[in-house]
Amino acid sequence: MFNQLIDLVFPKRSLTGSIGSWMTDDEKKLCKINLIHEDTARLRSRGLSDIDEIYAAIPYDTKHIKKLIHLFKYRRIPSLSSYLSSMVIQSDFPFNQDSVLCPVPLHWTRKYWRGFNQADVLAKEIGASYKISVINLLTRTRPTGHQARRTRSERLVALNGAFKCVAERSDSNKTVILVDDLSTTGATLNACAKTLKEAGFNNVIGWVVAHG
Repeated sequence: MFNQLIDLVFPKRSLTGSIGSWMTDDEKKLCKINLIHEDTARLRSRGLSDIDEIYAAIPYDTKHIKKLIHLFKYRRIPSLSSYLSSMVIQSDFPFNQDSVLCPVPLHWTRKYWRGFNQADVLAKEIGASYKISVINLLTRTRPTGHQARRTRSERLVALNGAFKCVAERSDSNKTVILVDDLSTTGATLNACAKTLKEAGFNNVIGWVVAHG
């Protein structure tokens, strides 16, 4: 009853303004999977020395994707996670059975303000589908501010030392798959990978919904 009242007072509006759902069928058709893969050689050529591979389901400049992710995170609509996580699941990224999913952590102040960590929500849904364990191996030691207006080099500096591995022990044979909603320059994933490798993990890759 309460949810029905909320929907009546604050109806769901799709990306193009239609009332009744967050995304219409036509909008979903525009957000087609378009797999992006950056291998180790490509990442090293961009100055990212620790993350080994990055997989994304769709380019960030795809119509509606930017708005969808913005609604998910900043309008605090975690229910959109099922659609975003399904994009990763349908992309069928390669992985080995000895892998674990690790959500990219938020600083506690950001998580408190937002009410949830979008990476954690996505990782749990992806893990449930693929039957991969989700382990919070990392914590964010300090706030790093918004990265959107920073250059790649500025992001690398801001993120240096911003993460800490909290795993009780490391298993170098496991592949750690970092999960997040978005990767633009790859700096955040690389900083996480650096911390994990310093803790003993040998192979760290990234899975994100959108990239670019």
